[in-house]
Amino acid sequence: MDSLEFNKGAAAILVAGIAFMLSGVIADGLVHPKELQKSVIKIEGAAEPTAATKPAEPVIPPIAPLLASASVERGQADVQKLCSVCHSFNEGGPTKIGPNLYGIVGNIRDHMPGFNYSDGLRKLGGKWTYENLNHWLFNPRLVVADTRMAFGGIANEKERADVIDYLHTLSPHPLPLPNPAAEPAPLPPKKS
Repeated sequence: MDSLEFNKGAAAILVAGIAFMLSGVIADGLVHPKELQKSVIKIEGAAEPTAATKPAEPVIPPIAPLLASASVERGQADVQKLCSVCHSFNEGGPTKIGPNLYGIVGNIRDHMPGFNYSDGLRKLGGKWTYENLNHWLFNPRLVVADTRMAFGGIANEKERADVIDYLHTLSPHPLPLPNPAAEPAPLPPKKS
């Protein structure tokens, strides 16, 4: 194939790409879709949508009764599977994508100096209590909307209790587990 034929083929591809792009730009300028206020088709028996209903907050059971039957060994396996890519767990361990979590239970939320915590987590303040960890590990975005943590959470309450039980052992002086019969302390109001 000589260079003239190659140039013709390349020019045809470029012209087709330019024409395709221009047709998209022209179509965007000509077509202005309008969102309907209500459905055009009436479906018999279907409930009418209510105005901007907010999804109900999930009910997260208190962690104390779950910790009574939690397993440190299962928690360690879960942490290795779910968390070790982003966090280290040994004393004096390095910062990875997330902070080192040694001694996290009972510690302040932004416990690792120099780590770039999200503004929402810094503003939230407080300590990582058993109940705070329970809510955080259920879904971090429910606690701090602007968290940088790209973790969807642990929906399974027994698995979450196992992880928290393991985390509490990562300390030279672990906090005692909460009394399963005691009422959980109220959580601080959410901040975003």
